[in-house]
Amino acid sequence: MAQATTVFVLNGPNLNLLGTREPGIYGRETLADVETLCRKTAGPLGLRIDFRQTNHEGVLVDWVQEAAAQAGGIVLNAAAYTHTSVALLDALRAFDGPVIEVHVSNVYAREPFRHHSYVSARADGVMCGVGVAGYALALEAIAPMLDAPPAGKTTRQ
Repeated sequence: MAQATTVFVLNGPNLNLLGTREPGIYGRETLADVETLCRKTAGPLGLRIDFRQTNHEGVLVDWVQEAAAQAGGIVLNAAAYTHTSVALLDALRAFDGPVIEVHVSNVYAREPFRHHSYVSARADGVMCGVGVAGYALALEAIAPMLDAPPAGKTTRQ
């Protein structure tokens, strides 16, 4: 990468409560800790981070649409919207860059309704169940994808 590529790191509902909400599941790290981790990880990878959180589905959709003009890739923890939002999936399908889905907890070891992900239908990769380290791993995974031609672009629907 000749110059820093922007990656949107987008966080959905209740992630503003990281560190206090169900720490046995999500850990004690806060969203501010996650942002610090992402910024520390991004620099050596030649990435610039735009880090955001919202509790509102439409805002998340707007940000994905905004990313089309402003970002090379998206790291997305859609939280509960992962399992419910067709609107978010449609917005992601309109985005040409790589998308990495992140979940702090292992959603497959939890309630059955968490086992389905609309985001996964579009994501190029998934980091799940490794705690907040999944964000750093997602950035490490997305960096080389930003240099590569969009593999499978013609197969995404």
